[in-house]
Amino acid sequence: MSENGSALQRGSLVDQAIDRIRDYIRTNNLKVGEVLPGEGKFAADFGVSRAVMREAFGALAALRQIDVANGRRARVAAIDGSVMAWSIDHGVATAQITVSDVWDVRRVLELRTVELAVLNRSDADAAGIIAAAEAMAHSQADPSALTAADVAFHQAIARSCGNPLYYQIVRSFGSLMDEAVPRAWKTRQTEQQRGNMLRIHQEIAQAVAGRDRARAISAMDLHFDTSIGDMMRETSGKYG
Repeated sequence: MSENGSALQRGSLVDQAIDRIRDYIRTNNLKVGEVLPGEGKFAADFGVSRAVMREAFGALAALRQIDVANGRRARVAAIDGSVMAWSIDHGVATAQITVSDVWDVRRVLELRTVELAVLNRSDADAAGIIAAAEAMAHSQADPSALTAADVAFHQAIARSCGNPLYYQIVRSFGSLMDEAVPRAWKTRQTEQQRGNMLRIHQEIAQAVAGRDRARAISAMDLHFDTSIGDMMRETSGKYG
């Protein structure tokens, strides 16, 4: 068999092994943190080499579907939005999706998450959202701290909405926001512009805490309207 043919067969075996591991997790109803059999056991059961299983384990670890730590057996991993984040970042970097596409999706998601947060948030959630809005107000002189507080604010809303998938999706925008939030704040050159945006965040926080659905949605909508205006002022077209 040629070298290319051998590589293709190996790739196919690895793909099949990945599918078999996923099937094993599903059929055995394994939950986060539960232990998987070792590579040797899977290799024997599936009739493949340990090298194939090692590649399959590595691929699933890279996808954050299993945790593989040195000296420990592989375990079922918790859902992790970072994989989605890599895909989104790659899509933007390679012009497969635009910054406007990301913004449009994020707007739809965050209008829904703030609505659900009003209904489902705990007292601790409300306190965390308010704290993040206050941290933004106290961090105006420190772009790094302001960015961190802004990202934390939106993630706190998504975390409190009662649907973990919304949180993971909103979290997947984090790396874009780390770059874009400072750029957006640079467009707000007057104290009035900066103050308006901080007040919008505080309005959202207070509406969620007060379980005021209409007020929360309206304030989040205003936030995106204002931010889109800021983004349009950015000649580079970066996401804000």
